[in-house]
Amino acid sequence: MTGSLIIAGLGPGSGVMVTPEVSDALAQASDVVGYIPYVTRVAERPGLTLHPSDNRVEIDRSRHALDMASHGRNVVVVSSGDPGVFAMASAVFEAVEAGPPEWRDLDIRVLPGITAMLAASARAGAPLGHDFCAINLSDNLKPWSVIEKRLRLAAEADFVMAFYNPRSRSRPDGFARTLDILKDACGDARPVIFARAVSTSEEEIRIVPLTECTPEMADMRTMVLVGSSTTRIIERDGLPIVYTPRSAKP
Repeated sequence: MTGSLIIAGLGPGSGVMVTPEVSDALAQASDVVGYIPYVTRVAERPGLTLHPSDNRVEIDRSRHALDMASHGRNVVVVSSGDPGVFAMASAVFEAVEAGPPEWRDLDIRVLPGITAMLAASARAGAPLGHDFCAINLSDNLKPWSVIEKRLRLAAEADFVMAFYNPRSRSRPDGFARTLDILKDACGDARPVIFARAVSTSEEEIRIVPLTECTPEMADMRTMVLVGSSTTRIIERDGLPIVYTPRSAKP
């Protein structure tokens, strides 16, 4: 029996941001595997079995999907945004590397999606118009010391920074420490974009100077984009336009 495993990105929230390629894969799937909130975004239909699971069980979820694919099922593992950005693609390949040899011969494909960083940037203008980096502020899978080192080096390099998973109930202090580091390292009022629930009915975009940012402005549904020293604001009625010029001067 020959099955398949597709790792697909569902985009930031709105159905219109799901790519046609991903929609086609879901239409042909026998099984959909993923974190509960993401699986609930997939419409039920005859012949499709949904396998929602809790957070922090990525490797178990991956093994389950690989096992079903090895038994002839057409499995889709879903992530929000893009599956290769702090999401399930790496978890699946970690399971493949440590798993039985036959898993390596499965038909495995990764289908990209619109990640929250890009959706948030588009809403604000073009803050990612020059060099940037993305940092996951969760210390569940890496120590805080690594996060702090990367924050300081990114600030020193004057990157625009995109922060995933900035603040949760179980991690209320990390984003406060992040802001303290940036205020100390940058020392200016560069724009910070708080983009919450982008593309959903709860979308909220706030643009705040770094010097005025507070931890409570972010939660787990918020993408935080911190401008570089060259990031500009075009004032106008309503939400201003934020962009980073394509050139940089020494």
